[in-house]
Amino acid sequence: MKQPTRPPACPDLPADVCQILDNSAGTLSLALAGRLDASTTTLLWHRLIQLTEAAAPQLLRIEAADITYCDGAGIGLLMELARRQLKRQGQFSLNGLNDDINRLWSLYRPENFLEIQSSRAHPCCLPEEAGRLAIQVGHGLLDMIRFGGELTLALLHAARHPRSIRWPEVWLVMEKAGVNALFIVGLISFLIGLIMAFQATIPMRQFGVEIYVANLTALSMLRELGPLMTALLLAGRTSSAFAAELGTMKINEEIDALNTMGLAPIPFLVVTRVLATIIVMPLLSLFANLMGLVGGAVVLLSLGYPLVTYTNQVKSAVGLLDLTGGLAKTLIFALIVAGVGCLYGLKTRSGASAVGDSATRAVVSGIILIVIADGLFAVVYYFLGI
Repeated sequence: MKQPTRPPACPDLPADVCQILDNSAGTLSLALAGRLDASTTTLLWHRLIQLTEAAAPQLLRIEAADITYCDGAGIGLLMELARRQLKRQGQFSLNGLNDDINRLWSLYRPENFLEIQSSRAHPCCLPEEAGRLAIQVGHGLLDMIRFGGELTLALLHAARHPRSIRWPEVWLVMEKAGVNALFIVGLISFLIGLIMAFQATIPMRQFGVEIYVANLTALSMLRELGPLMTALLLAGRTSSAFAAELGTMKINEEIDALNTMGLAPIPFLVVTRVLATIIVMPLLSLFANLMGLVGGAVVLLSLGYPLVTYTNQVKSAVGLLDLTGGLAKTLIFALIVAGVGCLYGLKTRSGASAVGDSATRAVVSGIILIVIADGLFAVVYYFLGI
């Protein structure tokens, strides 16, 4: 007795998963069997699309009576086959689905997916791109203004009610943002003072006034570089950490849980971080000033000047006004570092890369705002004659 001919399998696929029932006269009929889940769909997706694109049938028929299980991935595969068939103005037929899978299939219509929108908008021209960027910047500024107002009210409430502040959390953040940053702040400041003194020695030597390298180093570190470099280092180190911490809490729905319990995120989470940063920033700036002066002293000692001469020159070059002028900047820098990090942490969206994006935006925005604030301080100090 002659055995019935078994339909051929789809190319590169097992016969018990996909079979070609008909591939003639503008008709392609396929029989799918087994489970259509994430693992099997990965195996089927590209091969079935290649097969249907190569055949380009007028009618694509899928026999699905032998499909035992189908999840969202399997529905996505069937929907993609139907979408491509309708897009080339052909016909699509899906037969034999059981009731459970058919209910899932009926939730979607292939006609709604003929044109798949990209997740990223493609501007038509430069003016449109410039307008889109301007809108994004405007929304960002509005978010900062709104967040700044809420943070100001929270800080005023904390000043009136000090017992409402979670001081153990403040000490912990001070340790992470301050004590743990001593080494990197001291190292960078020492190297900056060292490099700046070496660079200044070359032109000073032409006039025989190498001793004034001490004046240049002291003024630069106390008035500008000490506070600025400390703020930039904390923007890269602490602001990103705040954004990552709050962003992770946002993704894990811990922020929503706090709102549900009646605890506002800004007084509960942001105020402690802002206060800790405000406390440690001036202290770190003082340490950075000291290490920068030590770096300058190393250069002057290598040139043969005694340490007492260097210290006397520094005392004559700078005063208390120079020190306090630099430390006054650190209070604003601290607000920027902590506030921007917490703001972008609370704005974190869902997704695998959301936390990294928030940390990146926090660092970039923090550095830009720090430099802008430093420029404003320079203008104000100039007109005040400080």
